[in-house]
Amino acid sequence: MQPRGARTAGAALLALVACGAREPAAVVHTAGGGRAEVAVEVAATPEAQARGLMYRRVLADGQGMLFVFPAEAPHQFWMKNTFIPLDMIFIAADGRIVGIHPNATPLSTAPLGVERPSRYVLEVPGGWAARRGVAPGDRVELRGIALNSP
Repeated sequence: MQPRGARTAGAALLALVACGAREPAAVVHTAGGGRAEVAVEVAATPEAQARGLMYRRVLADGQGMLFVFPAEAPHQFWMKNTFIPLDMIFIAADGRIVGIHPNATPLSTAPLGVERPSRYVLEVPGGWAARRGVAPGDRVELRGIALNSP
């Protein structure tokens, strides 16, 4: 049996560590001085990226999925088996938005992308970027995300 003082100290340390841990988030800083934060699920493996947001019926405002790729390259997506419209925000390695594909049509198998290479793609509910004035050239700060992911 562990002494009570040690259990209390251990619980306090665990609480302190938990408070310092950040949930994964993408914070968009617009050219006009706006700021919008999105809590993200991170898709860093080929399996997670292949599934993406397929089969979801709801994606709440302020929620999204961040695709993390090993290097900048042209990335294309489709909406097969995705039931909700999405904005796809393409982000360079330096955090600059290089393009946006707004309101992707649910269930479409057409390839979607932008002309510029990106390292990250942030998927958010359709119309999210326009409602917040997010545009190419704006900056994205990634928090609580291991950027050395595959």
